[in-house]
Amino acid sequence: MAAEEGAGRSESGQERGGAAVGGACAQARDERDPDGGAEALFNVIIPDHHADAFSPPRLAPSGSVDQLVEGLLGGLSRWDAEHFLFIAEHGYLYEHNFAFFPGFPLALLMGTELLSPLQGLLSQRSCLLVSVALLNSLFSVLAAVALHDLGCLVLRCPRQAICAALLFCLSPANVFLAAGYSEALFAFLTFSAMGQLERGRGWASGLLFALAAGVRSNGLVSVGFLLHSQCRAFCSSLVVLNPWKQLIKLVASLCLSVFTVSLPFALFQYYAYTQFCLPGSAHSIPEPLLQLASDKGYRLAGENEPPWCSWDLPLIYNYIQDVYWNVGLLRYYELRQVPNFLLAIPVTVLVVWATWTYVTTHPWLCLTLGLQRTKDKGSLEKPHFGFLSPKVFVYLVHAAALLVFGGLCMHVQVLTRFLGSSTPVMYWFPAHLLQDQEPLLRCEDTAPQKPLEDGATPGQRAPRNCVVKLLCNWKTCSPVTKYILLYFLTYWLLGLILHCNFLPWT
Repeated sequence: MAAEEGAGRSESGQERGGAAVGGACAQARDERDPDGGAEALFNVIIPDHHADAFSPPRLAPSGSVDQLVEGLLGGLSRWDAEHFLFIAEHGYLYEHNFAFFPGFPLALLMGTELLSPLQGLLSQRSCLLVSVALLNSLFSVLAAVALHDLGCLVLRCPRQAICAALLFCLSPANVFLAAGYSEALFAFLTFSAMGQLERGRGWASGLLFALAAGVRSNGLVSVGFLLHSQCRAFCSSLVVLNPWKQLIKLVASLCLSVFTVSLPFALFQYYAYTQFCLPGSAHSIPEPLLQLASDKGYRLAGENEPPWCSWDLPLIYNYIQDVYWNVGLLRYYELRQVPNFLLAIPVTVLVVWATWTYVTTHPWLCLTLGLQRTKDKGSLEKPHFGFLSPKVFVYLVHAAALLVFGGLCMHVQVLTRFLGSSTPVMYWFPAHLLQDQEPLLRCEDTAPQKPLEDGATPGQRAPRNCVVKLLCNWKTCSPVTKYILLYFLTYWLLGLILHCNFLPWT
């Protein structure tokens, strides 16, 4: 986010929710624009590394305009982005393509439809690259706004909420929010779903969580938010006279939530089954793509039946993660992967530190799984706001669960973007630390705000850009503040430099 947008607002004027969120959106847009220019600059001045990555042949001839688009935006198509672009252009032809969920390719196809007037000038791939740049800029802005809105609802501390949204715009996973990856769309849908759930709109939240599960597989874990919300409502409204009726309603509600969020994943797996395990599923495939499959050993639909078709539960996703990517419990724990573990240390320390801080502050809340705040309802315990709010509990459990699973079962270098696009704790806790360490950023709102009515927007002032303020006063900042800002800024910059030139990154 740009400093001018925040600094240009008067702190004496009480600006309400729409202005605050709109200001965050405008700031985020100003911050995102330099990413595209930096990507193009680094892509031009640094030669590409010749990586052994998925690189399908171009079927259509490229004109001078296509070459210009490739030179400006080609850095957004590196590594896994090539899979998403390929799927959007050709569909799910190869077996390993099914590791990438259809939500983002469908969004790219919708974007190319909007660019249809340019299709006589640009090839399909160029249109897809332009769609990547435009859509992910939009999704990143919307995700920042959704995170700000969620922070206002959960933290009840407007300065901490806006600081977290600003940090999101300098996310260590920034390059993946700008490149042809699904992280930006997933973050927008996930943060929006969390915000709807905080407003008590269970159906809207469930639908958004389901859409997120159609974008990335870890969206399935988000069903825990719905389950926890329903269990908390059950515990708070339990009637002793007729507990069984309420229990039956709870079980039915939990089953419906699981079904809703899991449906996109199940439909995607069934589609893969029809393509590879049922007869008559072969398609007409261009000769260059057939040759690529022959050269690289890619399995096509209609060939010999893959082994996962005979499983009791034929899930192609599990098979691909196992065979193609070698994903599994402790499989990545090898001596040669030490550099990748070092890349994941900062985000790991951040989430572990956040978990320890929260658990030591709220031991009873954690023991009761967030379903009961204190041992005694009449307790005079001082209320907490910001990151230490009791409402943060379920978000912290979500972040800790993702960290444990990612650290034990995934390629650990992806933890940065995995957590950076999935959990608000990644930004709430650094905002809490910055506010705690820097007197100028400490929350002035010490009194609880009234609950928001249905359809209302959180009424907050739009404060100045706290991140720019800290950078301008770097010498007076505390060591913790310097470490946090160095981490965010260093990963932000190195990600753009390395990823856009096919060099290994997170």
